[in-house]
Amino acid sequence: MTLILALDFGGTKLAAAVTQLGFREWLRYERHLSPVDGNATTDLEIMRSLIHSLLQGETPAVIGVSFGGPVDATTGIVRLSHHVPGWENLPLKDLLEKEFGVSASVDNDANVAALGEHRFGAGQGYDSLFYITVSTGVGGGWILNSQPWRGTAGMAGEIGHMVVNPAGPVCLCGKRGCVERLTSGPYMALDAKEYLLKQSNHFQGKKLRALVNNNLDLITGKIISDAAAQGDDLAVNILHTGAWALGVGIGNVANLINPQRFILGGSVTKAGKNWWNTVQNTARETALPEIDFEIIPAALGDDAPLWGAVALAESVLTSR
Repeated sequence: MTLILALDFGGTKLAAAVTQLGFREWLRYERHLSPVDGNATTDLEIMRSLIHSLLQGETPAVIGVSFGGPVDATTGIVRLSHHVPGWENLPLKDLLEKEFGVSASVDNDANVAALGEHRFGAGQGYDSLFYITVSTGVGGGWILNSQPWRGTAGMAGEIGHMVVNPAGPVCLCGKRGCVERLTSGPYMALDAKEYLLKQSNHFQGKKLRALVNNNLDLITGKIISDAAAQGDDLAVNILHTGAWALGVGIGNVANLINPQRFILGGSVTKAGKNWWNTVQNTARETALPEIDFEIIPAALGDDAPLWGAVALAESVLTSR
């Protein structure tokens, strides 16, 4: 049996699974939330625990890895994580190969998820697609002419740091009004909290406040989605702004590269029909009318990066 180990280092969660070469279902699967004050060391310790639980004494033939941040896919060195400290220039590929004695392949999570959707999901049969993950951050991964496109330095697809409102709030990258700054779950939560703290009128965001028992520190992107579904005006406006920002980004990318499909994954894409309608309509209004494209949800859901890691691992096996 040719065992494949797939790993996903996310901004807020860690996941691992094993499957067999040629299989399209997991043999075993483990998932763990990252500690709030975690770092690279704690993430690696948790992942080691997941791996040993999965392998049950067996040795994988190869390891495929999705990482939530910039990666040099050639060397497997993680450049950094925007959400977890301590990952700067960490040689993750070498570390895994030395520890487990098998080949490993590491790439950015959006690139990996794009590969997963192309091979196993909503991108099957298409030769050009742009996968966008909208979650803790916002990133993108390209498939062009049925092959991953990473750009000169592996940084292609960073739609999260496309500026759509130059007068908007400051993003972690230092620019104002990036797609990620307006669309990602943690930033939407921050905007809601800051707005409510400034308001003396407690009727503003009433349903949002009620969902967290007036403890504004408990507001998350998911809570905002829930409040919006209940008709909370503040939550509706924040979600709409995020969907608008993403739609503008997608429309501009459609004008520039013209892929057949945009595939959207990540927790924020579960925000509901109004969010999707706003993304779709804004993208269509932004793109030239002659440009034909589709915007659809990821078929693999939250497992897109893990199945992409399987595709990475299979590529290593077939290249031998």
